[in-house]
Amino acid sequence: MSDARRRKGKGGGRSTDPRSRSKTPTESGSDGGAPDVVTSIFSNVILGVIMMCVCGYAHAWLMYTLHENRMWFTNIKEVEREISFRTESGLYYSYYKQMVKAPSISQGIYDLIHDKVTEHPSVINILERMNIYQEVVLAIMYRVLGVKMLPILFYIICTFALHALLVAALFTSAWILSGTWLAGVLTSGFYVVNRIDTTRVGYTIPLRESFSLPFLWVQVTAITIYFQAGAISKLKEKVLLAVILTFTFLFALCWQFNQFVFLLQVSTIFGVWILGIIPAYKVRNMLHVLMATMLLVCLFQFINKMILVSLGMSLVLASYAVMYIKGEVERSAGVIKGIVTTVVYSVLVLVLAGVITTLLKLLLQVDADDHIFKFLSGKFGYGNQRDFDSRLYLCLGAFNFLTGDTYERLTSGLVFPPYALCHAAMLIILVIAVIQNFSKPNESKMAAEPAANGKSQSAGDKVKVTETPARHILSNRPEVAYIAIQTLLFGLLAMSTLRMKYLWTPYMCVLGSVAFVDNAMWKAVMKKFKLKEFSVQMMRNSALIVVMAVLFAREWPTVQGELGDLREFYDPDTVELMEWINKDIPKTSSFTGSMQLLAGVKLCTERPITNHPHYEHKGLRIKTKELYQIYGKREPADVHAILKKHQSNYIILEDSICRAASTGCRVPDLIDFDNGQVPDNGNKEDGLEYSNTPRFCEQIRHDQPNFTKYFKKVFENKTFRVHQVL
Repeated sequence: MSDARRRKGKGGGRSTDPRSRSKTPTESGSDGGAPDVVTSIFSNVILGVIMMCVCGYAHAWLMYTLHENRMWFTNIKEVEREISFRTESGLYYSYYKQMVKAPSISQGIYDLIHDKVTEHPSVINILERMNIYQEVVLAIMYRVLGVKMLPILFYIICTFALHALLVAALFTSAWILSGTWLAGVLTSGFYVVNRIDTTRVGYTIPLRESFSLPFLWVQVTAITIYFQAGAISKLKEKVLLAVILTFTFLFALCWQFNQFVFLLQVSTIFGVWILGIIPAYKVRNMLHVLMATMLLVCLFQFINKMILVSLGMSLVLASYAVMYIKGEVERSAGVIKGIVTTVVYSVLVLVLAGVITTLLKLLLQVDADDHIFKFLSGKFGYGNQRDFDSRLYLCLGAFNFLTGDTYERLTSGLVFPPYALCHAAMLIILVIAVIQNFSKPNESKMAAEPAANGKSQSAGDKVKVTETPARHILSNRPEVAYIAIQTLLFGLLAMSTLRMKYLWTPYMCVLGSVAFVDNAMWKAVMKKFKLKEFSVQMMRNSALIVVMAVLFAREWPTVQGELGDLREFYDPDTVELMEWINKDIPKTSSFTGSMQLLAGVKLCTERPITNHPHYEHKGLRIKTKELYQIYGKREPADVHAILKKHQSNYIILEDSICRAASTGCRVPDLIDFDNGQVPDNGNKEDGLEYSNTPRFCEQIRHDQPNFTKYFKKVFENKTFRVHQVL
């Protein structure tokens, strides 16, 4: 082992506006001017694409290198690599490993559909229960392509490559909004500099968001292009909708939290329609895409009813209904009436969505998502504050409110102040646009359907967007309204739940860069001070270069320090446990323990486990609460009966859980609350009683007769104790 490794615990081109058109030779005053302009624009686009690829690759390389430096991933033992995938990450990766090792691809898929290991003794369909198609696809690629590297290295390299795509999508969004690819470079810089708050891929590679978010940002970029003003060919519209559908489907298939994103996206799309910013036919097309995506994912997950009863699905159906009720013709105008109408229809769509969800749940008999509502009510001080499921989430830092130090880091990373100014300006402009829209009468339809009246259009025909001249300040940039509203909703979600900040902070990077280089802003400066365009472009590009230089100067020493900080993954107790299980325990023996540890047991040893960290199924939640009595104040006979009921052969106890200080949030405290008992060092409250029964996990270590008749200690080290269930 190298001495350098220290064991440290576990551990500028010319800007161009894509919306503008080049001048004809007549307009430019010279027959030879047009080719030069076209060549210049083409060269600028090529240079921008090259820089986009460079930024994406640089981010992926940096994430991979930092991960390697923290873990020495390519040199440690395979069991150590697998253990480094903590908690649910290890569970997800285990299915990739299972597919790679299967006798054939078809047998691997069959074993996933008839899984007997993940929730012993039950047989479950993993493809229906969890979002693991990415593991299936990567395993098939590994087998078919005959890749000459370790499966685990192929897995992480593909994941980091996806995040090159994510940065490329953010780069493109900034380019579209600002009119220059230099904004994309700054966006990439903001994203990398603030990586603690923009991504978790470097620390928890197999998480579902590591796969889904790259697809989400490609989808967002494509929607931004689709919502732009101006004539659009039928062919371009079909291509854009196909791209949006494809990446929306890939995003949804990869993450179980897709329903929350869909809920916000449908709300945004409904919002830009009810405010009169985006044509109705475009809004309907987007609703079609989201509806089709949810149905496709439901189908791929073997008719997963949770998708059918989700609020996102119900809101799409409610939006269809409200759009039909309201129609497309504005028969009268007036700011007050416009505001009242907007509020009424917004309330109506929410009420309809709630009714539809309730009816669907009753019809399909689905209650597996009740823990989400318990969590939300508990988070805001309502409901049963002692409920095991809700407290399990509330006690995790990832589900707390966004903390103040996040804003401090983002401000130190130079992104939050310009983002806040840009987003505030966008929201103010949106309000002005809405007031202008409401105040101007319009007797014609807001938007016409493409190829109306049954007339066919060729691929080169233009789709009619509006029958009236510009009505408001955003008539030429309606995509700004979409970005402003969606960023606001993502921000509110992030503020309420820390884990969701990774939906908000990438938007910060995009809008933070746009704040410096937006074409419309600099044209207003040019008009105000009567400056020449060349001077304005120089000022804009100079401002951008200065910000990038400051960013580089501040961050480069930090990056150098991280690149030179060589560590090694070190967790000998867990390694010893896994190696002992592989050596001494039969393949068919099942284990009970903490959800986080059992994910590693399944991955490293392939032994059956009784519970796991994917906590989205009601039956599993009930089962886990029963099995966690090993950390409660229960008699050995009671615990033994529970373990035998679930056919568990061994239990693994962790002193880090059993002997943790009583805070109200440790696992023993949660069990005590649920059992109606006063936790250690807790105060007697209504509904809680003191218990004279000693804590099972602590008392069993003493091998007293009333325990040894039920359990036999078979393994022990400084961290873990394993007892056989007799």
